[in-house]
Amino acid sequence: MEMVYGIPEGINDRKTSFCAGCTHLTAIKLIVESLNDLGIRGKTVMCMPIGCSLNSAGYFEVDTVSCMHGRASAVASGFSRMNPEVTTLAYQGDGDALSIGIAETFHAANRGEKVTVIVINNQIYGMTGGQMSPTTLIGQRSTTGTRQAELTGYPVRFPEILCELQAPGYVARAALYSPKYIMQAKEYLKKAIRCQEEQGRYAYIELLSFCPTNWGIAPRNCLKYAEENVLPVYPIGEFKTCF
Repeated sequence: MEMVYGIPEGINDRKTSFCAGCTHLTAIKLIVESLNDLGIRGKTVMCMPIGCSLNSAGYFEVDTVSCMHGRASAVASGFSRMNPEVTTLAYQGDGDALSIGIAETFHAANRGEKVTVIVINNQIYGMTGGQMSPTTLIGQRSTTGTRQAELTGYPVRFPEILCELQAPGYVARAALYSPKYIMQAKEYLKKAIRCQEEQGRYAYIELLSFCPTNWGIAPRNCLKYAEENVLPVYPIGEFKTCF
């Protein structure tokens, strides 16, 4: 029987403001599919801060809570404590989670909050204008300068840092670059959500994403760029698992 891969239940036909070639929508589709597969979309809340992540609000049928810039992990922690029966996700960008909100992100993990944190790592600030973020690569240009280790430090590899903490149950990094990576990303997403849902533990998953506009690279060339430049710095895989 012919299989057709279409729009999953829970995603509507509203237009979004994402740039051509952006893979934020791929992430949203995988999240919705994972929630559908696990049968928990109706009891899930996504905490979404300011940034490109918020552009997807209204595009999918999952309850959402708007957060201040960088504070999604803090809001998710509070929501989960008050509503432990609800599956609580934080959906953030790398600048939001690892710069503006690094304290909230780190300490939620260290406390072992019953939340799943999903971070889109595209090595740049997206919505606010292409500024340097903690994940910007060495030599990568941004609107606030070119990253040089001696001046601005090295790219932050947050999943590797979280592995040193005792509380997190699941930590992984995946990519949204092509079908083989996307299939793996969905597998990791489901494990992260299950870690919270079935074991009541903290989970963190980082999703490597294209940002053609702020990279200054045509969408058709992003896969080659990412495989040659991004993956050597940010290897994909499971770093800590409770399964």
